[in-house]
Amino acid sequence: MPPEEKKEQQPEPVPAAAPEPDGAPTTDELALIKAQLEEEKKAIASAKAMIQEKDTAIADLQQKLSDSIKGREAATTELTQVKEAQTKAVAKYLGAIKLANPAIPGDVITGATIEEIDSSIQKATVIATAVKASLEAQAKESRVPAGAPTRAEISLEGLSPREKIAAGIHQKGGTS
Repeated sequence: MPPEEKKEQQPEPVPAAAPEPDGAPTTDELALIKAQLEEEKKAIASAKAMIQEKDTAIADLQQKLSDSIKGREAATTELTQVKEAQTKAVAKYLGAIKLANPAIPGDVITGATIEEIDSSIQKATVIATAVKASLEAQAKESRVPAGAPTRAEISLEGLSPREKIAAGIHQKGGTS
C-alpha cells in the first residue's frame, strides 16, 4: 500500500503523556514516528524494486521488438528476392514453352504465372489442333493428283472398225 493510505488507516496517536516542556516529542511519539519511517522506507524499497523489475521488463521488450523488426526486415528482403527469382523463372519458362511449341504463335502463349502459362498453352494447343484438322479436311476435298495421269490403253468400245485399225497403227508407232 502507498504510504498515504497507511497513514490514513492508522489512528492518530493519543498522547500518553504530556509533551515535553521544550516542545520536543515524547518517547512514545518518537517510537511511533520511527515505526512510520521504517514503514515508509520499506514501501520506498518495494517501489524501487518494482521500478527495477519494470525497467528490466521494458528493456527485454525493447530488445524483443528490435529483434522482431530486424527479422521482419530480413524476411521482407528475402521475399523481394524470391519474387524477383520467381519472375525470372516464369519468364524463362514462358520462353522455353514458346520454343517447344513452334506450331503455336508466340503471342497466343501468355501468363504471369506457371499455371497461367500452362492454361494458355492448353487452350492454344486445342485451337491449333482444330485448325490443323480443318485444313487437312479442306486439303483432302480439293486434292489434285500430282503429274500427268497414268497411261492406259485406249478404249476401243464404240469405235468403228476403221477407227480401230487407225488406233492400232498409231500405237505401234505408225502414222495414219
